[in-house]
Amino acid sequence: MDLPGLLNSSVLLVLHRPLNGSPVPLTVLDSCAEMPAALLFYLVLQFINMFLGVPANLMVLWLIRRNRRDSSSSNIFMVQLAVLDAGFCLIPPLELVNIVYWSSSHMWFVLRFFYGVKDASPLFLSCICLDRYAAVLHPVTFSALQDRHHRSVCAAVVWVITLLYAAAKCAGNIPNFEKVFTVMILVVFAFMLFCNGSILWALRRSAPGRDHRHPVKKKAFRTVLLILVITVFNYFPPVALFPFQEYFPPLVFHCCVHYIAFGFMDISSSIQPALYLWREPRAPPCWRRRSRAEEPLNTVSRSVDLH
Repeated sequence: MDLPGLLNSSVLLVLHRPLNGSPVPLTVLDSCAEMPAALLFYLVLQFINMFLGVPANLMVLWLIRRNRRDSSSSNIFMVQLAVLDAGFCLIPPLELVNIVYWSSSHMWFVLRFFYGVKDASPLFLSCICLDRYAAVLHPVTFSALQDRHHRSVCAAVVWVITLLYAAAKCAGNIPNFEKVFTVMILVVFAFMLFCNGSILWALRRSAPGRDHRHPVKKKAFRTVLLILVITVFNYFPPVALFPFQEYFPPLVFHCCVHYIAFGFMDISSSIQPALYLWREPRAPPCWRRRSRAEEPLNTVSRSVDLH
């Protein structure tokens, strides 16, 4: 199959273009007709994102707003991440139309913007890791900065970077722009692993021989463990595959590897808020795990036959 118009790995767009530059009306599904399984897998995950991720992220925002008096210092980053993910989870219908039925340059322009925003979402996870890292390994500095506005400034800076990256991705004509995402995801992944590993190691040896830890450290441990699960499950596939793009045949990479890697990364928009709600005791019962006090007694009563 002739694929002269395959774009780089950071764009979920495959267009055939003849020599005169006018686009041939083929969809991505047509271009990947020889191996559609990965594309269908990606679309299934995206619709899971829409039906699970939108209500889960809205519930996270509602809980944080309702309990803002006793909220965590890193909740400002959780709010930004929930807003970002909730918006991203709304695009699957547009993706379905544009990928399967009708490829439009205008719709791809909108989709590339949302893809760029999602690409930069690990930056907010890195901010949460850094906040928890400071709370556990540098508690004096963390306490001194507790009431400062540096977290708001940091969130604003991340949003500026995110929007600039998304705008550059919308242009779609920057040479080797896919390498920006590859470098960013590698650096962020390594940074989150460093923070998570350092925190877990510090918490493990902070209280030898004791069964209890400081409440702040216990909360940090749960938060970091949650982020570690998300990091490895959702971000390891693109980290492991994208640096080796040149070793894959172009059709295999763009129709198979590309969609599998981004499918695992994008489903974090549902997994992250769902796990947050699952461990949040103030979440509605349908979201949170049951505490021991809420579990029904599983006892078997035996009747005594008296004659």
